[in-house]
Formats: sequence, C-alpha cells, structure tokens
Amino acid sequence: MFKQFTENINANQAYLLFSLGIFFVFFIVVTVMLIRIRKPHVDHMSDLPLQDSLTDLQQPYQS
Repeated sequence: MFKQFTENINANQAYLLFSLGIFFVFFIVVTVMLIRIRKPHVDHMSDLPLQDSLTDLQQPYQS
C-alpha cells in the first residue's frame, strides 16, 4: 500500500508529507518530555507567579 502511495507523489505532496512528519516528530518529543518531567519541577514552576518577595526567588531549586 505504501509503495503505491509513494510512487505517485509529486513535489507538492512531498512537502506536505515532510511537514506532516516534522509535526509528528515534534509531537512525540513533546509528549515524551511531558511524561518524563519531575513533579518537584512542575510544583516549583507553578509557584513562581505566586512568589512576592525576593527571598523566595533566591532559594535554589531542589530536584
């Protein structure tokens, strides 16, 4: 099936398939990054807008 599909591709369709491939690679990379992210990092980043003093900002991030 894929052989017949790829034999009939012209230049415009090649660009479309290439951009679709880039999209899927990007989507897979972002999904893997989101799965592997650590909860302490998410908590730290979510608390940043709520910090109102400079002392809170000077504390190093603990992973």
